[in-house]
Amino acid sequence: MLFDLDDTLHDDTAAFVQAARRVADDVARTYGVEAEALARAYVSAAESFWVNLTDRDLAVPLVSVRSRMWLQALQRVGLDRPELADRAAADYNRYRKEYLTLFPGALELLGSLRARGLKLGLITNGFAETHREKITLLRLDDAFDEIFIADEVGLMKPDRRIFEHACRRLGTSPERAAMVGDRFDRDVRGGQAAGLYTVWFNPHGHRVPEGALPPDAVVAGIAAVPAALPP
Repeated sequence: MLFDLDDTLHDDTAAFVQAARRVADDVARTYGVEAEALARAYVSAAESFWVNLTDRDLAVPLVSVRSRMWLQALQRVGLDRPELADRAAADYNRYRKEYLTLFPGALELLGSLRARGLKLGLITNGFAETHREKITLLRLDDAFDEIFIADEVGLMKPDRRIFEHACRRLGTSPERAAMVGDRFDRDVRGGQAAGLYTVWFNPHGHRVPEGALPPDAVVAGIAAVPAALPP
């Protein structure tokens, strides 16, 4: 079984939004800008980066990307200060660690699946620069047989090759594997392209995109995954 990380096993969106707000509050106290406007500008820049992420971006250090995103946000509120952007990025990374927490039952789910004899893989489009530490902080290092991070593999979801690579490393074929993830465009479509059984983690009740092939199963909570698997 393959699992996505962010917003599947833990609430990454909540963590990054809360960290962004703390940085924005810090900046607002010193420079008199509107904190909420700055936080929204950063969230918008970050979401745009991750939505449009391609293989070409994997070689760019994430620390420089974060500084660039904070500079864009600062410029939106009238502060064109690269040195402040670097400091904001560093503070953001520090704050975000405080909000990292698994969804309730996630670790227990992984343990129960391994107890059934299943091999588990974590497959994420993140960067090893930050995600290796995140995985450790979330206590997931020993929960998986293999961990696949986009920039280490040189491939990213929804490219079918990263799913095929993961299956080979786990000693199985895509037809005997399942993918669980929250992103329809990357997790579900990619898993389908590689021939995996797909489980869409969809706590917010989003609709299947028009014309898209539905996933094999949909779950609203991580604890529902075992019941969604084929016999």
